[in-house]
Amino acid sequence: MTASETRPLTAVRSFPSDFLWGTATAAYQIEGAAREDGRTPSIWDTFAHTPGKVFEGHTGDVAVDHYHRFPEDVRLMSELGLGAYRFSVSWSRVQPTGRGPAVQKGLDFYRKLVDELLAAGITPALTLYHWDLPQELEDAGGWPERSTAERFATYAGQVADALGDRVKHWITLNEPWCSAFLGYGSGVHAPGRTDPVAALRAAHHLNLGHGLAVQALRAALPGDGRVAVSLNLHEVRPLTPSAGDREAARRIDAVGNRIWLGPMLEGAYPQDLLADTAHLTDWSF
Repeated sequence: MTASETRPLTAVRSFPSDFLWGTATAAYQIEGAAREDGRTPSIWDTFAHTPGKVFEGHTGDVAVDHYHRFPEDVRLMSELGLGAYRFSVSWSRVQPTGRGPAVQKGLDFYRKLVDELLAAGITPALTLYHWDLPQELEDAGGWPERSTAERFATYAGQVADALGDRVKHWITLNEPWCSAFLGYGSGVHAPGRTDPVAALRAAHHLNLGHGLAVQALRAALPGDGRVAVSLNLHEVRPLTPSAGDREAARRIDAVGNRIWLGPMLEGAYPQDLLADTAHLTDWSF
């Protein structure tokens, strides 16, 4: 028998003692209150209200009304025995135009939510961006524009200033691959654009936005603040051992995984990715 076969089953299946079981949501999916207390449309408001874009025309105008019913929702989390709750902040609720000072009513909602979670013994984990870019920033060019990354960093600092004393776990971006390639490439997510060059530009500026936001968060958060990013990485395997299938897998791995891991972990894009996309752009943006 191998060593792994002789180990107690509990040792193989156990989790660390400080592991937290929790749940996660996104602001547009649950909050509702789409036009209250200064909130302006995000790209998902616009996309969902565009006929034919969303199943049966559903929108997040009301959703589960979490904005008004969050105390009840937190009680349900507590009854379920959850140890953590990952939520996202609606950028257009906090900074409606993507520019300028934060709206205090927007920040107050998240202050009250965090206080409710802490009182229930639930650890809050905050995501700054879960796909809901303020529409005004999209009208100015969206993620394909460098200025969006810079504005994201300002917004990150504003939220950290308001909640950094109570929230220890921070996530900059949720699944930026979706934001870039589903939002600007295939067009099946907001804002619904179908431009491969815009998708690559968006990927670059999401990477940049992550880096700038990390700097802003580290400047604002106490020393015990933890900063991360949520990447939806892909396991890429060739269909067959053929050279063509191996080459296809390499290309998908480059644009699906290493387009994020290269800049974030090594400070540079993979050379093969740059070569693969040279016919579209020289990456000078």
